[in-house]
Amino acid sequence: MTGNLNPRRPLWAIRGSLERRVHWLIAISGLLSALLAWWWASTGGAIDPVFLPTPPLVLDSAWAWLRDGDLLGDVAISVYRVVAGFLLSAVLALPLGVLVGTYAPVKALFEPLTDFIRYMPAAAFIPLVMLWVGIDEGAKIAIIFIGTFFQMLLMIAEDVRRVPMEQIEAAQTMGADRDEIVMRVIMPSAKPAILDTLRVTMGWAWTYLVVAELVAANSGLGFAVLKAQRFLQTDKIFAGIILIGLFGLATDQCFRWAHRRSFPWLYRR
Repeated sequence: MTGNLNPRRPLWAIRGSLERRVHWLIAISGLLSALLAWWWASTGGAIDPVFLPTPPLVLDSAWAWLRDGDLLGDVAISVYRVVAGFLLSAVLALPLGVLVGTYAPVKALFEPLTDFIRYMPAAAFIPLVMLWVGIDEGAKIAIIFIGTFFQMLLMIAEDVRRVPMEQIEAAQTMGADRDEIVMRVIMPSAKPAILDTLRVTMGWAWTYLVVAELVAANSGLGFAVLKAQRFLQTDKIFAGIILIGLFGLATDQCFRWAHRRSFPWLYRR
């Protein structure tokens, strides 16, 4: 009899799970709490709207940006820059990260250099990028690439190194050669972690957008935020920041959906 029972997991269980309804209830409560706190702080009169505009003022600014400005154009060019920089990073970091995580000579060759470069701020490369690439779209994409590639490379290498050695030794015992071990053992085992790494670094690509649009830009969400800063248009600054956050959140959820669809066995309880 007791073997058929399926007791509920405690709400505060370590690494526990929540029912979908409970999860969304808590998530929406957190978002609403932040919105209410912002509303209360901005409408109480203690803070000048120049420094903290009210939510309705930010919504009005976003609507005016859409109606009278070029919000859709700014969104389109920013999405293009982020996606292009991210894809360029992924195309190079994926194979190189697998090699660094698999072979010790490749690790010795690339990892110290990558560790050194990844601590350099991407904004410091702006003068060099302008000299090397120019001031067109390639420069913005290059800044996003610099901000994401080196972190992505090291994280993918770590994902590969976390593949259990027992799996590799078992494949060797069965006569698999090096290429077969990489393609049929290491890659399938590391794929879930690699997709999570791509999700995280896509978020970084969005955070580097404003930095990238410092390079002689005349369009884009980041450029609009920087332009609004010059005229103390904090309502438009808030609108631009929130829009960047919303697009980043949307891409993050797309990656999470792809992860669940690609590796459903990881979500079975």
